[in-house]
Amino acid sequence: MGELAQDRDAGGRPQSAAPGPSTTENTDPEPLVPDYTGACISNVVPTLLGDHAAWPEWFPTEAADAPQVLLLVLDGLGWDQLVARRHLAPTLSAMAGGPILTVAPSTTSTAMTSLTTGTTPGEHGVVGYRVAVDGAVLNVLRWSIDGRDVRASLPPEKFQPYAPFADQRVPAVTRADFRQSGFTEVHLEGVRFHGYRVTSTLVVEASRLLRAGEPFVYAYYEGIDKVAHEFGLGEHYEAEVAYADRLVADLAAAVPAGTTIVVTADHGQVHVGDDLIAPHREVLDQVSFQSGEGRFRWLHARPGRAGALLDAASAHHGELDWVASRDRVLDEGWLGPVVTEAARNRLGDVALVARRPIAFQDPDDSGPFELVSRHGSLTGAEMRVPLLALRT
Repeated sequence: MGELAQDRDAGGRPQSAAPGPSTTENTDPEPLVPDYTGACISNVVPTLLGDHAAWPEWFPTEAADAPQVLLLVLDGLGWDQLVARRHLAPTLSAMAGGPILTVAPSTTSTAMTSLTTGTTPGEHGVVGYRVAVDGAVLNVLRWSIDGRDVRASLPPEKFQPYAPFADQRVPAVTRADFRQSGFTEVHLEGVRFHGYRVTSTLVVEASRLLRAGEPFVYAYYEGIDKVAHEFGLGEHYEAEVAYADRLVADLAAAVPAGTTIVVTADHGQVHVGDDLIAPHREVLDQVSFQSGEGRFRWLHARPGRAGALLDAASAHHGELDWVASRDRVLDEGWLGPVVTEAARNRLGDVALVARRPIAFQDPDDSGPFELVSRHGSLTGAEMRVPLLALRT
């Protein structure tokens, strides 16, 4: 990577070497909790759009005082995965910058809302991809409960009250078929939406807006995450990383001279395959329902059984994975220093958080195919994401 990538860690501190690729071994003794006041994706947009007496040391200086900025989010491109494949990504590898941390849980719905709004999960309340709401479970990405669209009964703008991009109506270049989604309303409400249907037109739309004089353009590309979920971190993933690198190169060639391209991501990935684990029967005996995701599973206790649930989960899962009570999650600041009452009410009683490359099963959490690679936990492979910059 560039100079900053070699010399700084996820908190902006000097380091002797960049972190290596993720492995199937458990190398994280404790959850990697973000510093929500520093090198975290929740602070990327406020830094780019704000006025600063001093530029943060964790942010590439190529973006300081840039006349025009293109912020590109490559969904699912973790720092560890990128470092392991730098030979496939010459453009990204030549950019300045290094790793920062995403938010907890390390999942798209939570991370993208923190990125665009500049707030923590405890503030915006999108505390997972499947969130408990009055005893039901909301699928945030589909904005549905039990397969039913609930935008009328649960308006996204009331569920998440913070405006994106400091309430500036910036242009956002993203997939055209996302325009009407509930999740778009949650994290992109009020932007000037520019949809693309094939990736070449992402380049056209972003460069056209910058040539027209826009000072800040946001763009989102989801291909890396989709490929990782369906195919894992093998040859399909490597082909997609190389493709995404060419996308950045195409953007650099198309935007006006002097534009700074800033690249980041919402989370990394862990290759899980078919290593799916059901919570122990004695744990499930105490559970009313589950929310969250496979690598950050919230267990909601039966009435009066929260203590017994924590004891059972600790006994059966605490040796190999992280078991955290809701109080621990809050006290240790996993969701940020401030957690609203609304956000608190959406949490379960106990979190099962995977340290190993496994996922915790929930029969109600299913999709069109089994996910081969996953994310959501607080391991380094999932939490570290790139923050890279290039001045054209």
